Amino acid sequence: MGQTTRVTEKGQATIPKELREKYDLEPGDEVLWLDTDEGIVVKKRTRTGGRGLLVPDDTPAATREAIGAELADRLRERRDRNYEE
Repeated sequence: MGQTTRVTEKGQATIPKELREKYDLEPGDEVLWLDTDEGIVVKKRTRTGGRGLLVPDDTPAATREAIGAELADRLRERRDRNYEE
């Protein structure tokens, strides 16, 4: 199913009613905007009890920070490559 909405001057976009109902999106729910090689993907943010999605909760803080820095570097490199194309 593909539907089109417009982005307002404030950068807001309306999620179509059918999709809000299908994915049980309520006012105040959070959505996650993911930048992928194919484009933007929007997902309903869910919480599963754990803080980390990439590493177990018992991972030391220094390791978490190193992983976060590495992922940020990779994202910057990918964006730079995309802007050069």
